[in-house]
Amino acid sequence: MAWLIVGLLWVVAALNYMDRLVVTTMRDSLTAAIPMTDAQFGMLTSVFLWVYGLLSPFAGFLADKFNRSRMIIGSLFIWSLLTWLTGHVQSFEQLIVVRALMGMSEAVYLPAALALIMDYHRGPTRSLATGIHMTGISIGSALGGLGGWMAERHGWSAAFDLFGLCGIAYAVALVPMLKDAPRQTADDGSATETPRQTRLGEALRSLFSSRAFLLLLAFWSLLGAAGWALIGWMPTFFEENFQLAQGAAGILAVTYLEGSALSGRLIGGAWADRWSRTQPRARILVPALGMFIAAPAVLLVAQSGLLAFAIAGLSLYGLTRGFTDANVMPILCQISDPRYRATGFGVLNMFGTIAGGITIYIGGAMRDAQVNVSILFTGAAAGLLGCAVLLMCIKPTDEATHGGSSDLSR
Repeated sequence: MAWLIVGLLWVVAALNYMDRLVVTTMRDSLTAAIPMTDAQFGMLTSVFLWVYGLLSPFAGFLADKFNRSRMIIGSLFIWSLLTWLTGHVQSFEQLIVVRALMGMSEAVYLPAALALIMDYHRGPTRSLATGIHMTGISIGSALGGLGGWMAERHGWSAAFDLFGLCGIAYAVALVPMLKDAPRQTADDGSATETPRQTRLGEALRSLFSSRAFLLLLAFWSLLGAAGWALIGWMPTFFEENFQLAQGAAGILAVTYLEGSALSGRLIGGAWADRWSRTQPRARILVPALGMFIAAPAVLLVAQSGLLAFAIAGLSLYGLTRGFTDANVMPILCQISDPRYRATGFGVLNMFGTIAGGITIYIGGAMRDAQVNVSILFTGAAAGLLGCAVLLMCIKPTDEATHGGSSDLSR
């Protein structure tokens, strides 16, 4: 049942990122249909991220308190409906409102889904299960890259119509299949509190009193700023620096990034699970090593004048960034109270996405001021180096979670 849950959520993760990123791949078509400046175009993603981030802690708390699987299904249905609605707006103001509502509905998914996976995978398969789930994000992001191609051939609204209707259909199909894990025991075999005993104030006090959590929060915020700058502006960077068509730039930027990230999530998950048998800090060290490699890779993208070198740097960044995606929730399990995992990830999401939204908007403002986006990417490379240093400072506070716990995957 545990691996079936990962498979069901894999599709939801793909839909989640496909719907949120498709807008970044069709700047020319979208701005031709709905006139806006580059700063306003960047604001479409920034508003989504800010709303998404601000509501993430509360959404995570609800996932700790109530039925995780039903919250996931409801979130999928609502954001898919809003995706379809996006293709029918007629003004920039309407587009901003719909994107903000999408941020509200999508905020629920990742904290609830990752906590549900942790409920089923309680030890030696944690990082790999998370990594497999996160490969759905790679596929969804790559499919979102088709948005620019579809916009060129079928109009800018076609991708929103197709992706939205697919999500609505899948939400209905999930109702009889997606179930919560038994919650009678915690990782160490002790009884857990019932969901209704969870309180938001207690959860936040528990999280913010931990030095390890504060370091993880700083890491995730810095990574959000660097990562979203690359996601939000890489298609435009490729289009303008290498004279590519909109559709080709979107597909190249997203496909190479997420294709390599897919491998990184699997490699990073399997590596961390195996190494954790002998090294309690393995799930921290694997993504830290990845960040040390990712920083010069992004610098290569920013400074290269050759498309092949830029693609190589982007691919290396995606591969090593995948190590983090497979391990951030397992790291959280090593440093936080089991009752507050979804809340904890929601807090991480809040800071990471707000930081990301700021950098995406800064990128748009820089373009309006005729400043090359490569400068933003150079700053992102420096941020990734800082991420590596922050990770190295984290020490697990619950070493029993690194392996040997009961695991519902068997």
